[in-house]
Amino acid sequence: MLELESFKKLLSSPKKIVITTHHKPDADALGSSLGMGNYLKKKNHEVTVITPSDYPSFLYWMKGNDEVLNYEDKDHQEEITEKVAVADMIICLDFSCLKRIHELGELVRDSKAVKVNIDHHLDPEDFADFRYWSTEAAATCELVYDLIVKMGEKDLIDSDIADCLYSGIMTDTGGFRHPNTTKHVHCVTAELIGLGADNAKISRLIYDTNSVNRLKFIGFALSRRLVIHTELNTAYFWISKRDLKKYDSRTGDTEGLVNYALSLDGVKIAAMFTERKDGVKISFRSTEDVAVNQFAAKYFDGGGHKNAAGGKSDLSLKETIEKFEKLIKDNQQRLLNQLELVNEKH
Repeated sequence: MLELESFKKLLSSPKKIVITTHHKPDADALGSSLGMGNYLKKKNHEVTVITPSDYPSFLYWMKGNDEVLNYEDKDHQEEITEKVAVADMIICLDFSCLKRIHELGELVRDSKAVKVNIDHHLDPEDFADFRYWSTEAAATCELVYDLIVKMGEKDLIDSDIADCLYSGIMTDTGGFRHPNTTKHVHCVTAELIGLGADNAKISRLIYDTNSVNRLKFIGFALSRRLVIHTELNTAYFWISKRDLKKYDSRTGDTEGLVNYALSLDGVKIAAMFTERKDGVKISFRSTEDVAVNQFAAKYFDGGGHKNAAGGKSDLSLKETIEKFEKLIKDNQQRLLNQLELVNEKH
């Protein structure tokens, strides 16, 4: 495993560097990727940012977005394969295991490049030569900022880089509302604002940029697709493929919907089940006292943070919801009493 000084030395001369992040990137994934990418370009490296999929249009404003290569775009796959093959360094941001980048994972694994992993998720896979990792960090953007500062190059962070990094911290803390909003988070964001991050602009672009269809979809979901089980302290949304088609749903249109369910008085566990062509995608949220990442890992091939996790199901939408409801009923007391379900035997 490379030490910080060895990593810094590697970056002291121009390299071909590939940066990648997880499937369906959010603001922390893209913000850390473009923030790191713009920083490395200032150090005269040849940088290519690659995403495994598309991402929400409300993130397109970040500097460098127009140069991002999407692996799902077949026109770019040959170029991406070549970029990964000849890279001197591959930096993996905001994911802890290579399966999170789907088909790109094997390309990265097979590459002879020095591999770097910067992340804040649990249980990192041992694939990197240098890892800058902490579950105490609220966001990968926070770690990228800390790493640049530790290397003595804070002066290279301009307003564009600061904007990218601020966006990831803002969103991964839920607009500074989640328990992961620490003193250090506030200190870092204060520094980023001092370096030129436009916090008001970033908040407007991410939270207040909607299409008419998205607003109609949210209204529909709230009125027709919200299920509340008061006795189980649980609420969830279910969204079918037909619903998505009806409202011409785009990537990012379901972002944050699950939080409406968690906002209900008395609700401790919230979920959203979204029917996709490759199965049912699940988002879990919880209040401070409930660890949904353990629940997601044990029952839905998922994981994540204590109060924000994801999962998937190969069952039908109806069968997935039935499974979830039964599990919540069977495990309600253990969930609410913070017992570690993941350590129990099946």
